[in-house]
Amino acid sequence: MTKAPGPYALTGARIFRDNRVWLSDHALVIDGARIAAIVADADLGESIPRRRVAGLLAPGFVDVQVNGGGGVLFNDTRTWDGIAAIGAAHRRFGTTGFLPTFITDTPARMREALAAVREAVARGVPGLLGVHLEGPFLNVARKGIHDPALIRPIRDDDIELIGDFAASLPPGFATLLTLAPECVGPDAVERLAKAGAVLSAGHTDADADTVARARAAGLTGFTHLFNAMPPLAGRAPGPVGAALTDPESYCGIIADLHHVSPVSLAAAIRAHGPARMMLVTDAMPTVGSAEDTFTLAGRAITRAGGRLTAADGTLAGSDLDMASAVRHATGRLGVSLDDALRMASHYPAAFLGLERERGRIAPGMRADLVLLDAALAVIATWIDGREAGDLP
Repeated sequence: MTKAPGPYALTGARIFRDNRVWLSDHALVIDGARIAAIVADADLGESIPRRRVAGLLAPGFVDVQVNGGGGVLFNDTRTWDGIAAIGAAHRRFGTTGFLPTFITDTPARMREALAAVREAVARGVPGLLGVHLEGPFLNVARKGIHDPALIRPIRDDDIELIGDFAASLPPGFATLLTLAPECVGPDAVERLAKAGAVLSAGHTDADADTVARARAAGLTGFTHLFNAMPPLAGRAPGPVGAALTDPESYCGIIADLHHVSPVSLAAAIRAHGPARMMLVTDAMPTVGSAEDTFTLAGRAITRAGGRLTAADGTLAGSDLDMASAVRHATGRLGVSLDDALRMASHYPAAFLGLERERGRIAPGMRADLVLLDAALAVIATWIDGREAGDLP
């Protein structure tokens, strides 16, 4: 369906209004890029063009950690059209907002990645919400698949670069940085936060006190909780304990059932509460692609049994999409459908400071939508009021 010159209405679906209530026999009216109204079918004017759909109409998914998709890895394809290809691959799985994620690399390549994001923003790539820099200011002891030779301390020019980039983005876009709090002191954290970056702890060995100091300085999130960080222990709560006892923190979780045991994920959600828990994919190029292998920082990565691993068995991102994450949350983690949809949309949007624009179905919000069937498979998606099949 092409974008209508005036309002049009979606009818026939159950609508998850404002992340609080399911409405039947109502129409969702879209005008341009935004939701204009939600009205009873009986009150919908005859002059409004309408399209009848069937299923569950929910806020489009927001994924804050997307390394690649559709055969494209952002680190290797640092171009605006590479970003567009990644977004197009994930739209098929309900993602209407995403952060292309650039993992630890050289300073020159990081600058190229930021330039590509800036151009993609200028070109209006559908669904693009900014950028996620995962590293290089990490703890080499918790490197995961990151290249240890490229992990390094943060410098003043790094803070200036990231701060200037964050300030250069127009409203509605975010700059997320994953860092190790023990390697990036509170002063640097505070400078980055004041410059407008969203900060998340990851690939870290920090103790709970160090995390608390970073939180006080402006850190607000935790990247792929449990992964690339020490486990919760009786006398060493570490970042996991710090995250789960802090109801104001945002915690990303990779619910592919490989990165973390479903039992541990369920326990974390119950301990923290589902509010501010965020489903993320950490997706690699295999999502939306038939290819089972790719190269990451010179290492061959193979997809087998839903896992992506290097030759030594190290997990290398995931083969997860957001619709599957929602299904796993409801089917394996004991999460209600309402909470799972909020974890896939509202909470990540709020983490990025974009909750006034995205992550809810309500008048005035952007018309970013996903239509799901009873099995929570994606039927259709819309970004800014346009159905995905009509987007470039």
